[in-house]
Amino acid sequence: MKLQAKTTLLTVSLSGAMIVLLITVSLVSFRYFSLSTAKDHVRSAAEIVRVSLTEAMINGVINQRSQFLERLSEVDGLLVARVIRGPHVVSQFGEGLEKEKVANSIEKEVLVTGKPHFLMVEGDTGPTFKGTIPFVATNVGTPNCLECHAVKNGEVLGAITIHLSMTRLKEEALITISIMFVIVLVFASFFTFFFRMQVSPVVQTAQGVSNVVAQAKDGDFSGRIDYRGSDEMGLIAKDLNQLMEHLQNNLGTISQDVAILMRYELKGNTNLITTTTEMVETLLEVSQFKQAVEEDQTIQEVYTRIGYMLTENFGIKHFSIYEVSSDKEYIKPVIVDGEMEATCKWCDPEILLQADSCRAQRTGHVIDSIDNELICGKFKHDSSIDEPVGHLCIPTFHSGVVGSVIQIIIPREHGRLYQNLLPFIRVFLRESAATVETKRLLDTLRETTLRDALTGLHNRRFLEEYLETLLATTKRKEQRLSVLLMDLDHFKEVNDTHGHDVGDLVLKSLAALFSSQVRNSDLVIRFGGEEFLVILQESEDYSGRHLAEKIRQAVEKLVIKIPGGELHKTISIGVGGYPSDGDDLWDVIKAADLALYEAKRAGRNRVEVYTNKLQDLEKL
Repeated sequence: MKLQAKTTLLTVSLSGAMIVLLITVSLVSFRYFSLSTAKDHVRSAAEIVRVSLTEAMINGVINQRSQFLERLSEVDGLLVARVIRGPHVVSQFGEGLEKEKVANSIEKEVLVTGKPHFLMVEGDTGPTFKGTIPFVATNVGTPNCLECHAVKNGEVLGAITIHLSMTRLKEEALITISIMFVIVLVFASFFTFFFRMQVSPVVQTAQGVSNVVAQAKDGDFSGRIDYRGSDEMGLIAKDLNQLMEHLQNNLGTISQDVAILMRYELKGNTNLITTTTEMVETLLEVSQFKQAVEEDQTIQEVYTRIGYMLTENFGIKHFSIYEVSSDKEYIKPVIVDGEMEATCKWCDPEILLQADSCRAQRTGHVIDSIDNELICGKFKHDSSIDEPVGHLCIPTFHSGVVGSVIQIIIPREHGRLYQNLLPFIRVFLRESAATVETKRLLDTLRETTLRDALTGLHNRRFLEEYLETLLATTKRKEQRLSVLLMDLDHFKEVNDTHGHDVGDLVLKSLAALFSSQVRNSDLVIRFGGEEFLVILQESEDYSGRHLAEKIRQAVEKLVIKIPGGELHKTISIGVGGYPSDGDDLWDVIKAADLALYEAKRAGRNRVEVYTNKLQDLEKL
């Protein structure tokens, strides 16, 4: 209920209560006054009758008492006036008249107790007051009762019953109460009007405050209170208007500044309080997020943290993080639905081989399929998801070009929600972009130092750094390794005869061949000069000896095109095994070197596997 209605109800209730109270008090007072007056009238009438009867007895005209009582009953309002003889009078003077006998139990009781009895009754003619007053013998006065009656002092001689009509008194009371009611009603109306006049500024100000605060809760601080009084209400209105103006100017500016910082577009009906609070809270989370990614050691940890952010902060279950190669030739997935280095799941695999087929990478714009389902032809719906979904592909920039693409998959029914959340997601990605770029550059630089510049294969430094990890993994999985140490036969003749450019061409051709002959899990390393090293995990159908022979035959068949002709070369290979040929991998490499030496001594273009006999030959 509004304050205006409350004040109206209050004044009406107070006025009504006052009217009811006054009427009730008046009715009770009039009733009390009427009964009291009626009692006095009955007592006065009884006293008149007593005196008249006494005078009649003295004057010897007691036999004319009936005429007196009849004339008395003609008095206006006096309905009945009847004398009752008591037992003592009856025994002394006889029964008397018929109408002087006891008529009812009330008269009998009064004669016995000597106490008056009064009663108000409603009859056909209106309200009637009935009173029965006893005549008690007394020896006071001259003459007194004992001079005529043979009774003792205090005994009841008789009684008189008086009936008074209260109709006229009731009518007068109603007229009086009606006049009072009108007077009170006029006063109550005036009071209500005056009270509302006094309370009206308070009500108007309260309603204005309510409306302004309601607008402010929705982020609209343009509301004002239109009250110009100089009283306390006017001061409240003035102060609140100033507060709203201050909030409108300053909070609006803060919201605009934070929105610019977040690159968030504030709409006309935006709730400034809610939106600003959300943006500030997001910036705080972003600051903490940025500090965390900067402290991460590897780029894989950064990508994992980004995936965790998408899941925990925004409730995104399905997403992909793609890394664009520095030459923009290809894209590789680094995280898919929280799994590192998983296969492409939500896109056509074509984007992995041709980066420009990814619309987000090609245009550098956010790709939103919520409003346009067919915007990207490379999006692929996972058949394991029953509900209709859409996607948002968000490019992040490294040094002005797209360095990665974050694809989030969302149910279409929640599409609008995530379109609104997109600016908040992007600020996290922007703050992490610099760290991702830095760590990618560091990884590239580190990778450069760990690879041979000529062949592109890992170098000996990589082996030195990776060897301990490789050995620990092998021990934990209880696996066996084979080490192939390979040396190109008569390579010095190539450099001496054809020059170093041809020698480099031969080395690059061999490196390409080695990479094509091994599995992805095998390591191919340029060990030094024309020496190469292959480390592989052995299985029942895949051994070092088998791979070495396969490589030897491939090299033997290799035709290397050179200026002015072609070359055919052969290779010698020594094979060692872990842990059979050493507890340390360097010992195994040394064993493979002994086997390589034996292959060369035995005529080259052959494979030799290390045995204990070779160890004995080394001692000789």
